[in-house]
Amino acid sequence: MIGTEELKFDEQGLIPAIVVDDETQKVLTLAYMSRESLRISMEKKLTCFYSRSRNQLWLKGETSGNYQHIVSITTDCDRDALVVRVIKDGPACHLGSDSCFNDTIFEGENPAFSLSSLMELIEGRKNEKKEGSYTTYLFEKGLDKILKKVGEESTEVIIAGKAGDKRETVYEIADLTYHLLVLMIEMGISLDDIRSELASRHVIDHKVKQEKMV
Repeated sequence: MIGTEELKFDEQGLIPAIVVDDETQKVLTLAYMSRESLRISMEKKLTCFYSRSRNQLWLKGETSGNYQHIVSITTDCDRDALVVRVIKDGPACHLGSDSCFNDTIFEGENPAFSLSSLMELIEGRKNEKKEGSYTTYLFEKGLDKILKKVGEESTEVIIAGKAGDKRETVYEIADLTYHLLVLMIEMGISLDDIRSELASRHVIDHKVKQEKMV
């Protein structure tokens, strides 16, 4: 572990900070930190940046509630850039999207898979009503049909797991996950809602463990 005195800030006293979702590994935003904002970030364990346009410090989430809880801060080999891994309470972008990096300018033959991209695809099927799409069919049938499929897939997971068939269990868990995502979109539940719930449980569990040690 190195000290912050080893970091190389530019002539304006700033260092670029790439913010990454610690759970999805998705790049959320690129911002800048001064020595003071870095100190505050480390002290509060919340991202604090320096606004070059307003020439002032800003604590992410202070007005929106979309705080970014810092998991770790690392620097590159030249000590002139930071990667800040966070667990976020809400959208990272001021426009309300999950990430500031959404506009693709080039895509290779095999774009990376993520639950977020799958959610976007499923939501597109709901909005566009693509003919012949199974996903669109589920949305057209409504909540009861979706819940029935979730129940059926849950049963399939149990059967495969009970049989000790790892390959089949993975297959059935994938089916269940897909139908759960459909349910989430139908009910207006985001991945951030689930992350926030799990994160709150993690914090509570950590506090309980600390109390037991005292």
